[in-house]
Amino acid sequence: MEEWSLELDPPFELAHIALVVPARCEDGSAAVLKVNFPEPESEQEPDALACWDGAGAVRLLARDDERRALLIERCFPGTALWEVEEDEANEIAAGVLAELWRAPAGEFRPLGDDAARWAESLPVTWEATGRPFEPALLDEAVEFLRAAAAPEDAVLLHQDLHGGNVLRSARGWLAIDPKPLVGERAFDVASLLRDRRDDLARDPDAAWRIRRRLDFYSDRLGLDRERVRGWGIAHALAWGFEGGWPLAGHIECARLLMG
Repeated sequence: MEEWSLELDPPFELAHIALVVPARCEDGSAAVLKVNFPEPESEQEPDALACWDGAGAVRLLARDDERRALLIERCFPGTALWEVEEDEANEIAAGVLAELWRAPAGEFRPLGDDAARWAESLPVTWEATGRPFEPALLDEAVEFLRAAAAPEDAVLLHQDLHGGNVLRSARGWLAIDPKPLVGERAFDVASLLRDRRDDLARDPDAAWRIRRRLDFYSDRLGLDRERVRGWGIAHALAWGFEGGWPLAGHIECARLLMG
């Protein structure tokens, strides 16, 4: 607050791995102060925002890497993409992704490194948690991850693009909260395939709905459908075991993509 001359309001309530606070700068402009917890996935968030420089994502206004603090553009009205009807939201999300995908400026963690780590850790976690799903699903994910290779046209990836991380602003729809990696475009659709999980859990035809998303994003973004599907399964399981316990919604979405 002192170094950046900020006035703060009460924090936003829905932050999970950061303190996120509405702020007003010395010139009266609105911003957001974000202080990330010390964990690797958000470590390069300011680097990604600086690389995008406001194209498809909120602008980075200031950074303090020692404190893991960022001052970023605030979105008004800040409506989440979850508030938009799904077909329209899918089109908007695809447009945001297409704008974010660019050659990285600087060094970012390669997707291949995470894929190798997930391939090793998934079987261990699966055993430790009592084998919570069928072996065929695990084998599909691990085989895919072990075969993952970096493409020549690797781009900067958001990794966590879903309807809660795309907000309406005066400049259009903008991404927030990246967990950046560098790798193939097909990976970045994974979070969107399993988006709106509460709705999916109530949907009697959730498998059709996920396949429809798979077809849409593959066609709209010119991606290989099987690569998108493979990353959808693998990433759902990788993040579905975060913290050492299985997340039923992630696992079910991976299972639906197997069908």
